[in-house]
Amino acid sequence: MKRAVVMGGSYAGLFAARVLSDHAEDVVVVEPDAIGPDGLGRLTPQRHQLHALLSMGHTQLERWFPGITDDLVKGGALLGEGEDVRFYLDGRLKAPVPGARMLGATRPFLEGHLRRRVEGLGNVRSVRARATGLVFRGDRVAGVTTEAPGGGAGETFDADLAVDAMGRNSPLEDWLVRHGWDRAPVDGMRIDLGYATALFRRGDELGGTVVAHSSPGPASGYLPTVTEPGALTAVEGDRWSVVLAGYAGHRPGPDPEEFLRRMRRCVDPLRTVADASPMIGGVRTYRFVESRRRVHTRLDRFPGGLVVVGDALASVNPVYGQGLTLAALASNALGAHLRAAPSPHVPARDYFRLAEAVVDGAWELSTAADLAQPHVTGPYPRGYRVRKWVADRLTEASVLDSAVNARYMGVVNMELPPKALTDVRFLARAARVLIDG
Repeated sequence: MKRAVVMGGSYAGLFAARVLSDHAEDVVVVEPDAIGPDGLGRLTPQRHQLHALLSMGHTQLERWFPGITDDLVKGGALLGEGEDVRFYLDGRLKAPVPGARMLGATRPFLEGHLRRRVEGLGNVRSVRARATGLVFRGDRVAGVTTEAPGGGAGETFDADLAVDAMGRNSPLEDWLVRHGWDRAPVDGMRIDLGYATALFRRGDELGGTVVAHSSPGPASGYLPTVTEPGALTAVEGDRWSVVLAGYAGHRPGPDPEEFLRRMRRCVDPLRTVADASPMIGGVRTYRFVESRRRVHTRLDRFPGGLVVVGDALASVNPVYGQGLTLAALASNALGAHLRAAPSPHVPARDYFRLAEAVVDGAWELSTAADLAQPHVTGPYPRGYRVRKWVADRLTEASVLDSAVNARYMGVVNMELPPKALTDVRFLARAARVLIDG
């Protein structure tokens, strides 16, 4: 390709730009936000929240940006392994998973390293502007129009391929309708989640702990009756990043004292930080009303020269930490698609099939868990009650047995598809664990 234009320069857009740098002479990243040296901007409030990088996301990060883990750790991030990574269910510490690894870093810090790597590529350039529309040539996208940050006239970029990385509120569908194309069908599930993040000064109060995550499970009916749901991660700058979450009327607010009270109703690591570590700054809240995915493979026609990545493709319940990993896997699918050397001017149906296969697994996992919440009203998949009963038993067994938990967490970390939990030998082992108690 002569030129590819990425609309959006956040995590998904940066990943896409890295992939496209192998296939285009010129990659232009169009991003309206002014990202400061701290990695923060004004237009993405959720960037301040605690973000998890699942194991598969970490694998993809290192694949496309070799050596970046060492760079992150040298800059202050932490790499937790084995017992440094703790997961609790209904207040009980789950069985350890040998070889478990998780990276502790804030999203701005992680994204800042990606941005420097991407901007260091000789054929990638960033333009501070807002994408405002598409230019069509017949049945394909042939360019992207922009406006300057202050609203003035911008540049029009010719493009062999345009990438929508503009997030869950992307205007792409409106642009397509104006040019006579249909909207992509949308699957949605209203969950009414609220979450809040605060930073704390980190000392040696938790030893080598890097990640501690607590969630309600079958014993509590997936409600915060035993402990509050929340997580903490050791991050750069000798800090703890702590997130608390709640649904409907149990959403956390911005009051620091309320935040501390809720931390003290959580598991030991969060209680310890609440008592021993001073809070830095205030509490930042965010509300996530609905999980949503756009299914382009259901369209009879779609323009050539256009693909969609990141939250513009699928945005699922953030408490499961799938967002950054989904963004990386969609770009990885784009790379696989482009390596097959298709014409960029024809509809990228193979890309959407690859990307949506990944989204399907994340969607199945997150929505099945969301449906356990009493306030979530569906839609329920066929056989939901039986599947939930089995899933609850597997969840209980994962607390007791390392082998069961290793397979269970492999699915949670998107290293394995959900069907990995239906293997007969695995189910038999989980049943024996529950019988032996």
